[in-house]
Amino acid sequence: MSRTPGTVGFPGLNPRQRGVTSIAPMLKIENVRIVKTRPLLTPAILLEEIPLKIEAAERVYASRHTVESILDGSDRRLLVVVGPCSVHDPKAALTYAQRLKPLADELSSALFIIMRVYFEKPRTVRGWKGLINDPDLDGSFQINKGLRLARQLLADISEIGLPTGTEFLDTTFGQFYTDYISWGAIGARTAESQIHRELASGLSMPVGIKNRTDGDMQVAVDAILAARGPHLFPSLTTQGAPAILETAGNPYCHLVLRGGSQTGPNYEANAVQAALSLLQAAGLPKVVMVDCSHGNSQKDPGRQGDVVQSIIKQLQQGQHEIRALMLESHLVGGRQNLQDTPLTFGQSVTDACLGFEGTADILRDLAAAVGSSGHSLLNCPISNPVSVDEGPRR
Repeated sequence: MSRTPGTVGFPGLNPRQRGVTSIAPMLKIENVRIVKTRPLLTPAILLEEIPLKIEAAERVYASRHTVESILDGSDRRLLVVVGPCSVHDPKAALTYAQRLKPLADELSSALFIIMRVYFEKPRTVRGWKGLINDPDLDGSFQINKGLRLARQLLADISEIGLPTGTEFLDTTFGQFYTDYISWGAIGARTAESQIHRELASGLSMPVGIKNRTDGDMQVAVDAILAARGPHLFPSLTTQGAPAILETAGNPYCHLVLRGGSQTGPNYEANAVQAALSLLQAAGLPKVVMVDCSHGNSQKDPGRQGDVVQSIIKQLQQGQHEIRALMLESHLVGGRQNLQDTPLTFGQSVTDACLGFEGTADILRDLAAAVGSSGHSLLNCPISNPVSVDEGPRR
C-alpha cells in the first residue's frame, strides 16, 4: 500500500494539501483504549446522603489527637491498628467491630485500639481491588455502590464507638470518607509515589508510611520527609470540581516496618535500631510502627504472635520508640478464595488473618507487657471530645 507523504496511515490524504482539520475527524487519537465511561457521584452528594454526625466528628477529632499524643510520647500507651486485611463483607466487618469494641475498652489503659478498615487493595499484577472498586466481588466494578457501602460502614463503626484507619490508594477516593478516618496509611507499593507523598502532606490525620515491598526503608524515610513539607497538586474538591490543592505538610507521618521480600523481617531489635538510625540521620522523630503481618510474618498469620512477643521483649528492655503495632485479624482465621461457594462469614479473601480469639489473647498479652514495662501511663484517658466545626476535609 502506498502512502502520500505527510499522511498518518491514510493513503491518498495529504494534510498539507487538504488541511489537518479535514482529516482530524477521521483519526481516532483520543481515548483510544477507553471502552466505556460511567458517571461518578461527587463527594458532596455522598456526604449529604450519609452525613457526619456531631458525635462522630467529636470522636474523630479526639482520636486523631490521641494518636498524635502517642506518637509524640506524651500519651505512653501503644497504638494498635487491628482488623481485616480488607473489607469484602460490610456485615462481617461490623460484627468484628462489635466484638472489638469491648476488648478495646478493656485494654484502654495500655492500648489505644483503632480498627483497620481497608477498602482498596493494591495489586502487584491483577486481582480483586477492594470493596470500593468491586463491591459485588464479580468484576462488575460498581464503584458508586462501593463508595456508599464504605462510607456507611464507617458511619456504623463510629456509632459503635471505635476509631478507624485505612490505606489511601486512589488519590481522590479519600474525599468521600476521610472525615471518618483517625489514622491513615500509605502502602509499600506507593511509598515511592510522588502523588501519594503529596496526598499524605495534606491529609488531616496522622499517616503511617510503609517501607517498600523489597524491604528498603530509606524510601519510606524519604517519603516522610517529603510529606512533612508543603505541596501543591491537582485534585478534586468535595463538589467534584478540579482544583489545585495547597498543603501545609503533615508533621505526624511516621515509619511503618513491614518486612520485605529481599531483606526479610524487620521487627527484631537490630532492624528496629537500623530504622531509628535512618530516621535520626534524616532529622526525623525516632518513632516506628511495626506491621506484624506481611513480610514480618511471611504471610503466615500465626507468626504475627511471634512478632508481638519480640516487640514485648523489646519494650521490656526499654525500647520505647516503638509506639504502634498493626495486626491483620478477622472473625475467622486464615483466608478463602473469592470463588469458594459459599463464602465463610468473617474470613479474609485477601491475606490470611488471625482469628478473633487469638487476636484477643495477643492483645491482652501486649497490654499486660505495656503496663509492666512502664511504657504506659495507666488510666490515661482519651481527651474529652469537644465540639468542632467541620473544616477542610483533607
